[in-house]
Amino acid sequence: MSSRVLVALYVLVMVVVIVGVDFLFLRDRFWERLSVNVGIVLLFGAVYMLFLRRV
Repeated sequence: MSSRVLVALYVLVMVVVIVGVDFLFLRDRFWERLSVNVGIVLLFGAVYMLFLRRV
């Protein structure tokens, strides 16, 4: 597969994880939701930079 397709799938998985966590656990908690979402994005960014940037 092309690297653009892999990056698009990676971003799609990240969005699904964020939306899933929001709806399952953090519906009515704004600040916790914001901090968890930022943490998820940072985690996905770190994994991308460490392992997937070379693909």
